[in-house]
Amino acid sequence: MTVDLFAGIPVSDYTTAVAWYEQLLGGPPSFLPNDVEAVWELAEHRYLFIEVRPEHAGHALHTIFLSDYDDRLVAIADRGLHPAVTETYDNGVRKATFHDPDGNEIGLGGAPLETPS
Repeated sequence: MTVDLFAGIPVSDYTTAVAWYEQLLGGPPSFLPNDVEAVWELAEHRYLFIEVRPEHAGHALHTIFLSDYDDRLVAIADRGLHPAVTETYDNGVRKATFHDPDGNEIGLGGAPLETPS
């Protein structure tokens, strides 16, 4: 069985949102289905998309768990974005939370740091 995931984020301004998500995700959209949506493929069958829906903008909550958490955060910082909040949970899982221009929350999670034996 194959499952495709399309996680949507309502935004108020297409141009501003595309620029911000390009900065966060490191590149242009994978495809543009129409003039109010942009889609990034994060991994096979896993997509994040923005859609102009001003009446709903700012209410999305998504967390993307990454195997390359540290490297990804460095690359994002190099592109000029920094998380609003960083956390480490009791179990060692790490999370960096970003807010897009509308206030949508995009969290990036990472596994606990390995401790030397």
